Amino acid sequence: MIEITLSGSIIENIAFTGGCNGNLKGICALAKGMPVDSVIEKLSGLKCGFKDTSCPDQLSKALTQIKEGKLQTS
Repeated sequence: MIEITLSGSIIENIAFTGGCNGNLKGICALAKGMPVDSVIEKLSGLKCGFKDTSCPDQLSKALTQIKEGKLQTS
């Protein structure tokens, strides 16, 4: 699960449940204050090992769905 708080198109906060705790804390800290489009551009398509996706890629997908009005933010 990913909880995302936005102020317009700027990321205020991100919190992941599950995943690699330290890496996700880093990703959340780096994305804070960034425009949604910039984060999508940087993280989209990243893979984790042999998996087709990754936690950063899932964040980019969630942000894309928010932009398209398919998900709500807190």
